[in-house]
Amino acid sequence: MAQSKTAWDQHPEPLTVASAPVPEYGSGSLADLLPTLAAGLGVPGMSAAITELTPADRNCVFLIDGLGWEQLISHPEDAPFMASLLATSRGGTGRPLTAGYPATTATSLASVGTGLPPGAHGLPGYTVRNPDTGELMNQLRWQPWTPPGPWQPYPTVFQLAHAAGVHAAQVSSPTFENTPLTKVALSGGTFLGRLPGEGRVDLAAEQLAAGDRSLVYTYFAEVDGAGHRYGVDSDTWRGQLMYADRLVQRLAEQLPPRSALYVTADHGMIDVPFDEQHRIDFDEDWELSAGVALLGGEGRARHVYAVPGAANDVLTCWREVLGEQFWVASRDEAIAAGWFGPQIDERVYGRIGDVVAAARDDVLLIASEREPKESAMVGNHGSMTPAEQLVPLLEVRS
Repeated sequence: MAQSKTAWDQHPEPLTVASAPVPEYGSGSLADLLPTLAAGLGVPGMSAAITELTPADRNCVFLIDGLGWEQLISHPEDAPFMASLLATSRGGTGRPLTAGYPATTATSLASVGTGLPPGAHGLPGYTVRNPDTGELMNQLRWQPWTPPGPWQPYPTVFQLAHAAGVHAAQVSSPTFENTPLTKVALSGGTFLGRLPGEGRVDLAAEQLAAGDRSLVYTYFAEVDGAGHRYGVDSDTWRGQLMYADRLVQRLAEQLPPRSALYVTADHGMIDVPFDEQHRIDFDEDWELSAGVALLGGEGRARHVYAVPGAANDVLTCWREVLGEQFWVASRDEAIAAGWFGPQIDERVYGRIGDVVAAARDDVLLIASEREPKESAMVGNHGSMTPAEQLVPLLEVRS
């Protein structure tokens, strides 16, 4: 009779770098959306990478921060209008897009606006090391201050569209008008600030009608904020989803002729329980912190910067400690696997961690002392799991 397996024999194998589900760069990622729409508008240099989409004279992208594909399909009663559009996603295929790695706001907005993957636009994480200063750079809040132009030198799709005679506009909260992230990711054409959601979508519809060829972007942040504070599926989160659904319907009902409205998101979200099994504290773990000079990224998508000469030791340790729950790769392995896109600009190479760790399981690598606010969040995102990566591309045409 065969002996039963011991607990040691049943221990899971460490995750391989090759097993990580790499985003669909070049065919179905957020970075491919605006170039596809701009190509349909005749903007030079743009190509229609998302082949399922049909060109329209007037295009509006409504980005709902934090509304992943899996969250939407799980809450049809709270978002009946958007749920009714699920079959239209990605040109009627009923399939989602992928956000790109990491699945986080600064990275995704830069991918949307520039039409480039993170390895090119250079915002490859929530916080990354600035190779010129050695400091951690928060790319969402843009702290410490860093000159925006050299950090992200490529023109946005809005700038290229405006130069080609397309009416380009962004309608968002007034607080975003002059931020460095807006400058590097979403500038070009006209920025119009509106606080109430209803006023924002009404103005977006007006801007669509303002040109024979139009490219308009509008944004709603509160679904993401509710998820971080209270969790996906909380009453507060559901309330914000309901409100976002009404805004989408309001905008759809005002589309001028020859228009296409696309509803998408920058990432999804996952709730992580508050216990030691699911929340590993870097600040209290001597093994993980040994040899680490800087801890970047966020809880589900870490950039780890080693002290000189310690990168291999840090990689080995992180794989031993976390390798059954995280995909753990060296910088060069993550780049070769295509996590940040098909190629990496030279200026971006040193921003990526010596070690890159992406969560597969419902776990979080927090840093309770250095990141107290982020460590207290209920909802989190950043990695390559479907709950974080997959985003809708709902479509309404007039």
